[in-house]
Amino acid sequence: MTPIAASIALAFAQRQPLFSRCQTENTTCYRLFHGTNEGLPGVTVDRYGDLYLLQSFHTPLDVGQYQQIVAAIEQQLGQSVLWVYNDRSGSNSRIDTAQQDFALRPVDAALADHEGLELGVSYRVRGRHQGQDPLLFLDLRNARRYVLENSQGKDVLNLFSYTCGVGLCAAKGGARQVVNIDFAQSALAVGKENAELNGFPESQISFVQSDFFPACRQLAGLPVAARRGKRLPSYPRLAPRQFDLVFLDPPRYASSAFGTVDLLRDYQSLLKPAILTTQADGQLICCNNVAQVDMDTWRALVLRCAEKLERPVRDVQVISPAEDFPSPDGHSPLKTLVLQF
Repeated sequence: MTPIAASIALAFAQRQPLFSRCQTENTTCYRLFHGTNEGLPGVTVDRYGDLYLLQSFHTPLDVGQYQQIVAAIEQQLGQSVLWVYNDRSGSNSRIDTAQQDFALRPVDAALADHEGLELGVSYRVRGRHQGQDPLLFLDLRNARRYVLENSQGKDVLNLFSYTCGVGLCAAKGGARQVVNIDFAQSALAVGKENAELNGFPESQISFVQSDFFPACRQLAGLPVAARRGKRLPSYPRLAPRQFDLVFLDPPRYASSAFGTVDLLRDYQSLLKPAILTTQADGQLICCNNVAQVDMDTWRALVLRCAEKLERPVRDVQVISPAEDFPSPDGHSPLKTLVLQF
């Protein structure tokens, strides 16, 4: 057995409880191999329904490496499957499609639309699309499960919603109304497609294309200010409103005319308006995906920000990623806190 095959065999052995639970929970989307902590740094293998997505983030795979990984996975599965390989070792993890068509099997089927399931919610998935990241972030599954189980009868705000997976889980969980906000129209379009796929009515789930800062600040009753010397672009006008459950999952870094998202240096600028959009007895679920940020340090910052806003936190809960995202040192890059006000 090659070292690659041995690492994959061990990963599958350790995931047997996860596989059983996913079958029980009607889930066909999960990580099969997390190379950074399982023997092949920078390589991941994810299942999205009947599509299997292989990605490399440090260096491109050559044909031999690709064939070894595919053979080892298919041996564990006991069958041949559809594959897409995305090399994301270039600048900003952008997918390089120029030299990896050898890894599409077969091309038409691999690049077609597919459907995956997570916790009984259906998602449209694609091996490649106009963006870079997969259309469903698998490490957020446990957080989506929490939302699914804690949304009954609530008004839910999903900030930086991307393709609206959290919002879909809220709708599935019986939320009264769900508002998804994201700057990217293409991501919201996938969210709308998934809402239709699951039969959620427009009266229950809505989609707002907007930069975070004007949208959340308006909902929080705060002014929308331009940067010095810059004219503000147009943005949707929203009335102040509070929600029973707010979900905040920002990217590591982004900049616009309205402000800068910087999880390493200035999480507070996002947290303040998010807290103010949360009901006095509501819940705020906030995430930080920067590996360099220590959980204890970030948690203290979050609680200090709430205290300054005179919004005392009655309880704090940590949601860790599932076991398909192993972290031997217990410090996962993705950190998620549930704040109960």
